[in-house]
Amino acid sequence: MASNTFRVKLVTPSASLLDESVESAIVPLWDGLMGFLPGRAPILGKLGCGELQLTFGTDAKTKANGGSTTYFVDGGVVRMAEGQLTILAERAAPVRELVAADAQAQLTKATNDRIALDDPNRDAKTDRREREIRAAKEKIRLARGAKAV
Repeated sequence: MASNTFRVKLVTPSASLLDESVESAIVPLWDGLMGFLPGRAPILGKLGCGELQLTFGTDAKTKANGGSTTYFVDGGVVRMAEGQLTILAERAAPVRELVAADAQAQLTKATNDRIALDDPNRDAKTDRREREIRAAKEKIRLARGAKAV
């Protein structure tokens, strides 16, 4: 009999944020959202910037509905194998801990960051600046619970 849940582990360089059984996961990959259900074929993907959505199953012992939770994630890799989804994120935080004002300050700082035209690392710095702007906008959207910034 197939299980109706699978394990999800969410890890950053500084912490292990989650190790739970879930019924489904929606993961922001670099090229769009991907859904995961029990029995998913193995896959390795590049994690994007966005909202990780996890739905927990009903606890058979207590009959309690597990609900759902969301995380902000940015950069890293995703691996589904042997009934386990492992998310190695460069940055991650529970959405409930995001503060719109902090994200707005991050956006303002990144937007005002100027890069000299003759800087030998201009392309890399520009890419990093654009990534910080995208991440800050996504944090604001998630913190406010809105669909768009």
